Amino acid sequence: MFAKLGKKFTLVFILLIFLSPVFVLADTQGQTKTFFVDSTYDAQSRTKILATLEKVSQYGYFYLESGWYKNLTEEKKAEVKRNLTNLAKEFDNKIYPTLTSIYGSEWRPGIDNDYHIAILFQQMKEGAAGYFRTQDEYQKVQAPDSNEREMVYLAAKGIFSPITKSYLAHEFTHLITFNQKDRLRGIEEEIWLNELRADYSPTLLGYDEEYQGSNLQQRVKQFIQNPSDSLTEWQAQNSDYGVINIFSQYLVEHYGIKILADSLHSKEAGIPSLNEALKENGYHKNFSQVFTDWTLAIFLNDCSLGEQYCFKGKSLANLRVTPSLIFLPSTQMTSVSLNYAVKPWSGHWYRIMGGEGNLKVVFKSADSNADFKVPYVLCDDSGKCAMSFFALGNNGTGEISLQDFGKEWTSLTLAPSVQTKIKGFDGWESFTHFSIQASMEFKNEKEKLIEALEKQIAALKAEIAKVQAQIVSILKKKFALSNFAQNLHMGMKGTQVRLLQNFLKSQGSNIYPEGLVTGFFGDLTKQAVIRFQEKYAKDILFPLGLRKGTGYVGPSTRRKINEILGESY
Repeated sequence: MFAKLGKKFTLVFILLIFLSPVFVLADTQGQTKTFFVDSTYDAQSRTKILATLEKVSQYGYFYLESGWYKNLTEEKKAEVKRNLTNLAKEFDNKIYPTLTSIYGSEWRPGIDNDYHIAILFQQMKEGAAGYFRTQDEYQKVQAPDSNEREMVYLAAKGIFSPITKSYLAHEFTHLITFNQKDRLRGIEEEIWLNELRADYSPTLLGYDEEYQGSNLQQRVKQFIQNPSDSLTEWQAQNSDYGVINIFSQYLVEHYGIKILADSLHSKEAGIPSLNEALKENGYHKNFSQVFTDWTLAIFLNDCSLGEQYCFKGKSLANLRVTPSLIFLPSTQMTSVSLNYAVKPWSGHWYRIMGGEGNLKVVFKSADSNADFKVPYVLCDDSGKCAMSFFALGNNGTGEISLQDFGKEWTSLTLAPSVQTKIKGFDGWESFTHFSIQASMEFKNEKEKLIEALEKQIAALKAEIAKVQAQIVSILKKKFALSNFAQNLHMGMKGTQVRLLQNFLKSQGSNIYPEGLVTGFFGDLTKQAVIRFQEKYAKDILFPLGLRKGTGYVGPSTRRKINEILGESY
């Protein structure tokens, strides 16, 4: 009786083990399974496909869509097997250990109680490279189309391209993110940051170091086609991948990979998690300031203007966006007013050029509650630039005025971005409107003539000063000042009077307008001496208690002359 009960208990125990959702036998190479797939990515919009396990590695089960693989030529099948072996080694030796050491692990052993990641190659629509489904991480009672395993999906034709390892790294990062955010912290990561973190993984693994044919090269092309795409609005378009990747390059290059890792381990999501990570890592800038710096960096990309205004890596050293041009025609008075609409956290660049005159620029937000950041950059023709910000009032309006625009500075570029919303990015975002009004007052012909004459006068004054300096130099060489051994006064004649007259003449027409050198100390010479004495009254007259010049060249006057000529008295 006891033996029968024991047998029944053993049978029930075995059945419970096999029926338990956490007990799954390990997959074996060559076995075929039916998998649910995402019809939006599938080449034939299927929801299920049959796949065969072609490769088992330390961390991966590599499945190939059975019908697709069966129809390949023997030569192509051999190529697939070689590439699959190489990819499995790359996953085991580099992708898995590197990403898990930085971001943390996926769910282990996971919903299927198996430490392997299922990697399914299926036929996908043109342009699709791979995807990850969160429903696979739930039991069928919660998600009927769940494959109940840690799993990612890759395009079958990608197995013939080296870039597939980048796509595998991207999708595996999503798998890690689900565990670190959804399971362990009970919060869903915002899509844009989830994709940003995943799309940086190829760079993190060194796959983008060879730029040609890399994921980075592809993202640069996508970014250039639409650089003003919103960073936080995710529509799974090519431009979305372009902007998140270029921003991730800047973020990690300037602030380190720990910003992405720590934000993943935060109980916050999106922008708040990045702000938390920046603060924890000792940075005084928040996400808003980092983003604003980035909008300037992809316009300037010049480290000499400040390291925050450039990309340091050689692959992005020449990346620059081209601003929209606002041209002011050369008329006496011109004014343009342009209206624009932008989405949150998107970069925009507007360059004002044209003519010479006094420039006034007014920025005005249509929504006074919108948080606009409006840096501007002044540049000259040589590439010299200076940066500043519009100071916006409570009504969202600010203005700047620049005198003689077109001379020192020949262009003004505004880079406005609206940064009001910081969380809840889960679909289409609304536009925020603003206007830029630029007006320039040009100089008329009379003002231009006056300006030209003032320049000529300044040039003549400079030339006169130069000639006076030359005369003094000649006098110093030609005449020995020790010849002024005696005092000089009106009525005297001789060489010393001639020397005095030469000196007075060198002091300019305001001292000795007649400029006569006769050797006779007459009234004109006396008046010149008086003017000289009164010009330097502090040194010549005041020590003697005098206020007006005497015309008598005594010791104090001769001392000042010698001082001017650089001789010791």
